[in-house]
Amino acid sequence: MQTEISKLGEFGLIDHLTRDFPLRNPESRLGVGDDAAILDMGDNDTLVTTDLLLEGIHFDLRYVPLKHLGYKSAIVNFSDIYAMGGDPKQITVSLGVSSRFTVEHIEALYSGIRLACEIYGVDLVGGDTSASVTGLVISITCLGTAPKGEEIRRSGAKPTDLICVSGDLGAAFMGLQLLERENRVGAESGDPGFQPDFAGKEYILERQLKPEARRDVIRMLREHGLKPTSMMDVSDGLSSELLHICKASGVGCRVYEDRIPIDYQTALMAEELNMNLVTAAMNGGEDYELLFTLPLTDNEKIKDLPGVKMIGYITEPQLGAAMVTRDGGEIPIRAQGWNAFTQESPQTEDTSESTPEKE
Repeated sequence: MQTEISKLGEFGLIDHLTRDFPLRNPESRLGVGDDAAILDMGDNDTLVTTDLLLEGIHFDLRYVPLKHLGYKSAIVNFSDIYAMGGDPKQITVSLGVSSRFTVEHIEALYSGIRLACEIYGVDLVGGDTSASVTGLVISITCLGTAPKGEEIRRSGAKPTDLICVSGDLGAAFMGLQLLERENRVGAESGDPGFQPDFAGKEYILERQLKPEARRDVIRMLREHGLKPTSMMDVSDGLSSELLHICKASGVGCRVYEDRIPIDYQTALMAEELNMNLVTAAMNGGEDYELLFTLPLTDNEKIKDLPGVKMIGYITEPQLGAAMVTRDGGEIPIRAQGWNAFTQESPQTEDTSESTPEKE
């Protein structure tokens, strides 16, 4: 009997495929199961992460400019390195390119990658290019460093630790809803000169098209002498990341609905689309904010951190993971964020005949 991949889900599939791969080399300190692998290569630990982006699954070139796509492709890898408490240093870029792309299209993509490398001080050191029959495929591997033994894993959270998150949540998801709505309206209008209406929604649009890795938060934590006991970046949604930390650390958690940070534009867009705001913030994903835990003794220091909010605390494992609602009730937290194998992406329409935009 054959097993459908959707029954395992993305992370279940990874666990299933990699469980019989023990680490055989002393340099391999941490393998599959965190934001990045850890290699012992001398005075510092080397961090390694990789990300695969597929046209029609992770991005839609009908409304995503190639320069923005290049920038975002690099940033999502930098974010994984920062989420381990490290600093990104090098990337390799591999592409699968179909015949509808021109040299100028790929130049536009690389201009975004180059800009990200310039801003974050990262070197492009290699890669590969191949023909593709399924549109554009982007695979980036990022290497970073962390002081030996100082990297931050998902597995260190302890009961009574405080749960913190940087920035705000749900904005990138609402930016995606905005882009898809305007793309749909434009297609239905039949007007080749249709102009999308983004007025007053620039913030959520930027959070979707041009996210930033939270290097500033990592530096701020270091400056205040704070080392998280666990940390992840919010790529698949807050609910999914909380459950990853709970599973890896063997703990439970409580987060408070009224403490989840949400931007005003995100709230307005959710109201405009008649969508549940908290659901979007918990499950939207692609915010690339940092979710981390700190010992209870750091409570006073957290208050001095701009742009960081304490949203809950770690519990004993038998209490499970739940969100405390505004009326004091509890709702179990479930992984309802992005999972390519168990739910359809809103970007799964066929884009094989669309013409990519360079800018």
